[in-house]
Amino acid sequence: MPFEIAKMSIFGNSNIGVYVYGNDKITFIPQGLQKKDIDEISQILQTDITEVSIANTRLIGVLMSGNNNGLILSRIASDNEIDLIKKSAKDLNVAVLSSRNNAIGNLIVANDRAALVYPYFEDDIIKQIQDNLGVEVFKRSVVGIPTVGAIIAVTNVGGLVHPDVSDEEIKFLEDIFKVPFKTGTVNFGVSFIRTGLVVNTKGAVVGEDTTGPEIARVQMVFGT
Repeated sequence: MPFEIAKMSIFGNSNIGVYVYGNDKITFIPQGLQKKDIDEISQILQTDITEVSIANTRLIGVLMSGNNNGLILSRIASDNEIDLIKKSAKDLNVAVLSSRNNAIGNLIVANDRAALVYPYFEDDIIKQIQDNLGVEVFKRSVVGIPTVGAIIAVTNVGGLVHPDVSDEEIKFLEDIFKVPFKTGTVNFGVSFIRTGLVVNTKGAVVGEDTTGPEIARVQMVFGT
């Protein structure tokens, strides 16, 4: 099927990446979305959809990260929430990160070849990420920003990164993730790409304010 892209707001907000996390196998969404929006997300990303909360909030994209091997949750997730996520993602490793930093989605970005993480994570946290996602883990800031999960989106096809990235940083990202990278923005010039983009190898959902040229960039980077 062709790689499709849909524009959407969630709860009247175009920062859809704050609310949704998805990989090639499953997509997690907050409770309370309209059925037409749920159906569209499922159709575009071509995955099963599971409605969850984390820490009794709707901020799924902020409090979860992962790849097609595993999921990593913030330690503030409740036992019931963790159980539901494990039950929904039966063939994935699910780990609760013991870090005191809770915004996991902003701190970890991964595909099935590597993970890039917050440069101040301790060694035991790095090992936990590595064991759960099954990839080598690299620590560094990009564009001087340590919250690398907020400024990079990557799949097994391509990567999109903050527009101020240097040539050296692009080469580093391409070397570790083993996919081509391009710079871009979402939601009419927002550099924090993940806040307005949910993408896998089959499709992408972008924030309502994303422009035609920004969508064309997403298509060029992630379309197969």
